[in-house]
Amino acid sequence: MIINGLLCALASILVNGVDRVLAWQTFTRPIVTAPITGLLLGDLTTGIIMGASLEAIFMGISAIGGSIPADATAASIVAVAMTILTGADVETGLALAMPIGTIMATVNELWKPVLCSFAPYWEHLAEEGKVSTLRWQSIFCGIFLDKLPAHLIMFIAVAFGIEGLESVINTLPAWVMSGFSAASGMMTAVGFAILGSMIWSGEVGGFFFVGFVLAKFLNMGTLPIAIILAVVAVMYFLNDKKILDAKNEAMAAAGSSSGTSGNDSEDFF
Repeated sequence: MIINGLLCALASILVNGVDRVLAWQTFTRPIVTAPITGLLLGDLTTGIIMGASLEAIFMGISAIGGSIPADATAASIVAVAMTILTGADVETGLALAMPIGTIMATVNELWKPVLCSFAPYWEHLAEEGKVSTLRWQSIFCGIFLDKLPAHLIMFIAVAFGIEGLESVINTLPAWVMSGFSAASGMMTAVGFAILGSMIWSGEVGGFFFVGFVLAKFLNMGTLPIAIILAVVAVMYFLNDKKILDAKNEAMAAAGSSSGTSGNDSEDFF
């Protein structure tokens, strides 16, 4: 289990480090983090399945204003590790993901004052023009120091907590496990609902109900539905672009016929 704990910590260091150094390339999203964790633990299939489900849960959760969202990265790594190493159902791992992410988000916030204490030192390096030193220290801190408590907690949780968790899960009655399964399905629906509330409009609602009809009454799978609606979305975009280009050409023609500049906004500024 210690080796597995080190692998989970490595997955956390890898995805967080890449995002910090390369300015957030979305490696920390569950759809990337979970398959990487599954690959390191020897079960890529479970990692991919859980990554898609966890992404659906955390897709609409984001830091807006002073809100502190759940740590989707830590939740994905620990949930996938627990599912693979204990042999539990995927639904059980998904149900535990949100509590894990909430706890880890609190740990990350408690660590931030420690990181802020380094600010005067780095400002001093910048004032002295030590660019190379500042760059390498920033890279080191971005990879290792920024999420250090999360890395350590994930290692400890997997290395020393999985076996105890497995024994607890094995003693749970069937109705509790059924509750975990129902809760995981509800969490996925809530994730889509949060995302839908951000982008909802009459046009988006039309696509939503078309997808529902295709799945419910025609028994189509999610992949063919996604392909069909992707084609519709591309055609919709191209049609809007064509209309916008025609309007711009008409405005340019009207401006040239009246003897004025074709770019009124540029003249204004």
